Amino acid sequence: MKNYSHPDTHNQYNPTNRFLMILHKRIVITGFTAICIFCSCQSKSMPENPNIIIIMADDLGYGDVGAYGAKKENVKTPNIDKLAEGGLKFTSGYCSASTCTPTRYSFLTGSYAFRESNTGIAPPNAPAIIKPGTETIASLLKKAGYKTAVIGKWHLGLGGPEGPDWNGDLKPGPREIGFDFNFLLPTTNDRVPQVYVQNHRVKNLDPSDPLWVGHEKPSEKHPTGITHRNTLRMNWNDGHNNTIHNGIGRIGFYTGGHTARFRDEDLADEWQRQANKWIEENKDNPFFLFFSSHDIHVPRMPHERFQGKSGMSYRGDAIVQLDWNVGEIMKTLDRLNLKKNTLIIFVSDNGPVLDDGYDDFANEQLGDHKPAGPYSGGKYTVREGGTRTPFITYWENIIQPGISKEMVSTIDLPASMAALTGIDLPNDGVLDSFNVLDALLGKRGAKGRQYIVSQDNGQKGNYGLRDGNWKLQRHDAKRMYNGDLSMDSWTVPQYTLFNLDKDIAEKNDVSKDYPQITEKLKNKLQSIIDRGTTRF
Repeated sequence: MKNYSHPDTHNQYNPTNRFLMILHKRIVITGFTAICIFCSCQSKSMPENPNIIIIMADDLGYGDVGAYGAKKENVKTPNIDKLAEGGLKFTSGYCSASTCTPTRYSFLTGSYAFRESNTGIAPPNAPAIIKPGTETIASLLKKAGYKTAVIGKWHLGLGGPEGPDWNGDLKPGPREIGFDFNFLLPTTNDRVPQVYVQNHRVKNLDPSDPLWVGHEKPSEKHPTGITHRNTLRMNWNDGHNNTIHNGIGRIGFYTGGHTARFRDEDLADEWQRQANKWIEENKDNPFFLFFSSHDIHVPRMPHERFQGKSGMSYRGDAIVQLDWNVGEIMKTLDRLNLKKNTLIIFVSDNGPVLDDGYDDFANEQLGDHKPAGPYSGGKYTVREGGTRTPFITYWENIIQPGISKEMVSTIDLPASMAALTGIDLPNDGVLDSFNVLDALLGKRGAKGRQYIVSQDNGQKGNYGLRDGNWKLQRHDAKRMYNGDLSMDSWTVPQYTLFNLDKDIAEKNDVSKDYPQITEKLKNKLQSIIDRGTTRF
């Protein structure tokens, strides 16, 4: 098994070398008996090829759950908190982008999304962004004998260069990049269409009522959020004013496919049914499940039984619903006696946003809740609140409960899971994923990343580079979004520098005080972009 250590920390923990070193010491000091005891302990502590479940929330901020500071009077998250209490809670856990499509791309491929074109927030008819043959975390784990599935939000495009054939085979898609099974929301729920995709087909689609999806209004009589605003259950305030479904305006237009359409309130329940069923069907095999929740993304319309369950708006209720999903997955693992052999990783695809196109009172009912915790910014920004999120690893009896300050990222999961299962990484893929497995497992002395690059959206967006406690922001458009409260923006310098050790909220630009550090980080960021990889 290859061990791809951080290029700036060549002395990073190497399991093979460490094993030989310790073995030699034990021979010298205590002899053969001690060696046997050591080996026995190792075999007990690390089951071979554990099940892996990665739960990715959507738009969940650092401060949105109890374990990271949310007050119970605002929102209760007992199941997520239980994961944190029984596992490892990271205080420097990151996603790679502050919007959904690029984070999901980099999480699956182990490569920064800015290295690939068309990786910004995907439109409804986007073709498959990850091309067949691309190495992904799913394809790597298949090599190790795993059954693989993705259930939930996709938002990475479907179909060939012309886009998805909604009435035919929707491929390429997840099954062409390593997943044995998929049950998907094809885009995101504020974009059309509101249908499920199971493997290569729209589920429950009636051929006599074909599904059409487009970016232009199909007819003058077609109701939209503009023409029929008085019929809406949730008013829009920015953009979400095209086709109406379930009393909510969306981005884009569609007709037909009525038997295939779902109700927003039922999404979480359907994800859970599908996940429970798939886990049970594959309980006798090592399996990898990517559970991709749509909570807390707009339109926030949790099931009726969760409405009003938080001290906030539907956004808070959606967090409660997400927490229920986590609890149900844990119940399933308990029922099937799988928990002791399952590594669970809980993350978010980006930081929080409150006002994101609908009048759902997320701002008005916020109270003293702080979605991004102590950080500034949120979704759409390269400030810490945009990409520093809850990040929890849980593995009963293997990961000791605690708090880790080590820097880890969702982009590191392909290399780390490959290391866990003994799979070599390709030389032409997984270009930015580091093996931080030991940090994820909480091993003593293990190190995470030294630096991490973040982006907001697309190939030509803004960037952040955290290197140790220094944080460089690069705004090529010279504008910054607020992100945590609204989509307001203002003019900023192209480069700003912050000392996170003294200024965790990134309020004081010190680039003029530290010109050499600023220049060094500017050059480092550009080098990372130009080289096309950070792993080599």
